[in-house]
Amino acid sequence: MRIYTDEIINAICLNMADRRGVNPTDVEVQLSWEEEYGFTAEVWVNGRSQYIIEANILEAIEQYIYKQYQIRVFRSGITLDADEEFWADIAVE
Repeated sequence: MRIYTDEIINAICLNMADRRGVNPTDVEVQLSWEEEYGFTAEVWVNGRSQYIIEANILEAIEQYIYKQYQIRVFRSGITLDADEEFWADIAVE
């Protein structure tokens, strides 16, 4: 299974909205990849900025796949990658 940028962003928005007790529409996300830090995302909630690391992104994807597709996956089975856009390859058993 593979999901792309939009679904990864949706996963992070839903995860952060749940954590902060806000609506998913109140969350903005910008994904990035850097040689030094790997995959990160800058997240804005109610005008406040926060950076999350790859482990947080994987957690959001894991929860998203379970809630949206009713498929239980594990972080160890999720691989992030990017070229012109971001995607996540997800091992489904």
